[in-house]
Amino acid sequence: MIWKISMNLISMLFLLCGSIMSIILSIYELMFSKCYIIEWEIISLNSSVIEVCYIFDWMALMFLGFVLFISSMVLYYSGSYMGGDYNINRFIYLVLAFVFSMGILIISPNLISILLGWDGLGLVSYALVIYYQNEKSANAGMLTVLSNRVGDVAILLSIGLMLSLGSWNFLLSSLYLTDQQNLLMKFLIVMAAMTKSAQIPFSAWLPAAMAAPTPVSALVHSSTLVTAGVYLMIRFSPALLNSKVQIFLLLVSCLTMFMSGLGANFEYDLKKIIALSTLSQLGVMLSTLAMGFSSLAFFHLLTHALFKALLFMCAGVVIHNMKEFQDIRYMGSLSKFMPLTSMLMNLSNLALCGTPFLAGFYSKDLILEVAFMSWINMISFLLLVLATSLTVCYTFRLIYYSLSGDFNLISLSNVSDDDAVMSNPMLGLSMGAIFGGATLSWLIFPEAYMICLSPFMKMLVLMISLIGGMIGYLMNLMNLNSNLYSLSFYNIVVFSGSMWNLPFLSTFNMSMMNLKSGNHIIKLCDKGWSEYLGGQGGFSYLMTNSSIGQMLQDNSVKVIMKIFLMSVIILLLL
Repeated sequence: MIWKISMNLISMLFLLCGSIMSIILSIYELMFSKCYIIEWEIISLNSSVIEVCYIFDWMALMFLGFVLFISSMVLYYSGSYMGGDYNINRFIYLVLAFVFSMGILIISPNLISILLGWDGLGLVSYALVIYYQNEKSANAGMLTVLSNRVGDVAILLSIGLMLSLGSWNFLLSSLYLTDQQNLLMKFLIVMAAMTKSAQIPFSAWLPAAMAAPTPVSALVHSSTLVTAGVYLMIRFSPALLNSKVQIFLLLVSCLTMFMSGLGANFEYDLKKIIALSTLSQLGVMLSTLAMGFSSLAFFHLLTHALFKALLFMCAGVVIHNMKEFQDIRYMGSLSKFMPLTSMLMNLSNLALCGTPFLAGFYSKDLILEVAFMSWINMISFLLLVLATSLTVCYTFRLIYYSLSGDFNLISLSNVSDDDAVMSNPMLGLSMGAIFGGATLSWLIFPEAYMICLSPFMKMLVLMISLIGGMIGYLMNLMNLNSNLYSLSFYNIVVFSGSMWNLPFLSTFNMSMMNLKSGNHIIKLCDKGWSEYLGGQGGFSYLMTNSSIGQMLQDNSVKVIMKIFLMSVIILLLL
């Protein structure tokens, strides 16, 4: 036990020191407008240079600092949450590998070197999702890794298309990409970001990935895996301006926001509700990018990471105390037994809703007001407004079912706030949820945005938030479920609650027959004829011919002639 806790604390301290250094360097570079780039040329072929390139600008270092800070808090938290696990050392190694992959992705401006972090995230996320070795986790892990492979293929294809530019540095290339020559490459990069950030139609894997341990969910759904696609698009954002891909990304992200917000209002699994809220916020970030405000998207990315990690940690404490129950209908009145956790959970929920002067308010309110001023069409505007209202609605529904409302705890629950190892990192993140938004807004936007809106549009965000909160809390307080009103609209409820049938469509036709036929194809083609006529066949052919050539080169003509003559004599004698 001493080794487990000490390894946990050493990892936490190491990441925390790295986080402090990264944030200090980021502020230094931001103040003095500096940027450091490290390049290592591996090979130059036909004017295309294959190189490893890392960039240390204020954006990369600030995001890296936030990732390391949240990871250190998660590792400290895991010391208690995963304390009874026999394989906790393996868990910590996997989390560290996950953080390392994300760090490589953050500082790589090169499409080839970014693959190391991009594929590393996909591989380690699979290992973490199947950490609890059961059938549900195996299915969720397979859905996660296969969905992410679509994005990996898109990155590989765009590497091939970028060969014509003579460089794979997308940070520089994105400044002069045009729709006439590079529309396909832009679409592939957007497709890669959509798969990693789980936009429609790749949304099914994100709630399924909740099969992973809760500390992993706090890390994955706040600052690492799902934000990798958003971060890639922030770096690639100059190529989106005045492009056809921009409109496509805006509609898809707004639809994803609406779909996930609607689905969360019909969900009863605590972790899946929070996962769907993550999906909604990813839609906010990508829609902001599609409107051309990459700095605002990055601002919301950082503030969201703080309060979402805190929300998942609070959910983990609740689940841990509820003896691994995740159904919110088995909870209720937790504020009487867990005042600290309830306070922090309310804090993170209110930050998610954009309550004034918490972290989420500074980014969400600014994003919505800038969106109301911009060129978006009526469909995107309505989806944006409805998604904002639904966010507050499912948040207050969650507060009713878990923290207030009726007492529904089972008799075996021993619910308390006694565990300091789990409470301390939550208190650390709560400071970020309170002060993070204001501090970041002063750093990133030293000069204020000029917002010109009518009084109605200015008050619209507050009005829809209040209406959503009242619907979410009062409709459940009136206990409409007991009267089974939802059965009157059964088809609508099932369609909305199942993420518009995306989980079914994502796994459609994945039957045992198809898997067996795939196995036959691998045996016949990949390991059969393609090997015989391809790699292995070519190798044996070259080895045979080279041995004959070597014998001729050794001046063995006399020996060959003697053998030939002796064989002729033997044939004549016979």
